[in-house]
Amino acid sequence: MMSEIPTLFSPMTLRGMTTRNRIWLPPMDTYSVYRQDGKPTPFHYQHYVSRALGGFGLIITEATAVSPEGRISPCDVGLWNDDQILAWQWIVDDIKKTGAKVAVQLNHAGRKASTGSFSLGHIGRNVPQDEGGWQPLGPSALAYGKCDVPLALGVDDIHRIVDDFRSAAERAVRAGFEAIEIHGAHGYLITQFLDPLVNTRQDEYGGSLENRMRFAIEVIDAIRSAIPQTMPLLIRVSATDWAAGGWDLSQTLQFAKEVKSHGVDLIDVSTGGIVSGVSIPAKPNYQVPFSAAIRTEIKIPTTAVGLITKPKQAERIIHKGQADAVEIGRAALRDPYWPLRAAHKLGISKREAPYPDQYVRGAFGTSR
Repeated sequence: MMSEIPTLFSPMTLRGMTTRNRIWLPPMDTYSVYRQDGKPTPFHYQHYVSRALGGFGLIITEATAVSPEGRISPCDVGLWNDDQILAWQWIVDDIKKTGAKVAVQLNHAGRKASTGSFSLGHIGRNVPQDEGGWQPLGPSALAYGKCDVPLALGVDDIHRIVDDFRSAAERAVRAGFEAIEIHGAHGYLITQFLDPLVNTRQDEYGGSLENRMRFAIEVIDAIRSAIPQTMPLLIRVSATDWAAGGWDLSQTLQFAKEVKSHGVDLIDVSTGGIVSGVSIPAKPNYQVPFSAAIRTEIKIPTTAVGLITKPKQAERIIHKGQADAVEIGRAALRDPYWPLRAAHKLGISKREAPYPDQYVRGAFGTSR
């Protein structure tokens, strides 16, 4: 038995929200809205509530589109109309009942919208319009990989999308979400504006880093104005696009400093997904140094994600101050109870671990 609770299982507070531990479920797309109406389904209930029962401190739901054309896939969830609020509420309410907190990740996919998925096919390409697809949009008329060339956004279009983010955040509050995460990573619209390899605009939204950050800052300001002051605002970033001349850690640090001054409370640090055809050196902890650099230099809380699969590995990241929370993604797909297993591995008693009362008698380490 350990004499004190491992750092991984210590509470963490952001504004008015305190998570019971620092093991978070990252947003992972499931492409399972088969009716293509943006409404989460019983599958989503099972997916998220199971992991809340499994002991995660914060559940961050998958990329949730702020408009129909902002979906990555026709089978994505959304928050662009009030009917979707009701579809989310029962999931959100029952996540909270487990003791977990719940955030929504708001997204616009930009040039990576209307793409295929396991549920539709057309992997790596656009979905035809007769199967639910649409014309993708982007900051510039540059295609991603084998996808269609996007329609370059006009300034009025950009302002409309900012309003879409604001409205979706208002709906998220009404649905009961306790935090908002902005998807500013993996090559979706915010990242497309940030990256000089993707954004070739000549107006106030392109060129200098200040101009390329403008859209993201407008989205942050719009959401911050639409949610309670006690509600945390997070942003997910790709700290590098792994391409020469593109987005990199130096620009990420400047961006992190700016978003902190506009009311962002935590940066969820990932990498890649912005440009195609790059080599990503994926291995355990490969993204942790980016999280550590942002946390140290900008003095803002961060999360680390990416091939973090073992309890002692996760504990070391938090204990060393490389991140404030870790996100367990693919490992959580195969084990919804990863935090409970981690508690056992780290010597936490079943009474101190985040077991639901109904599950204590079956705790890891029991003899029968």
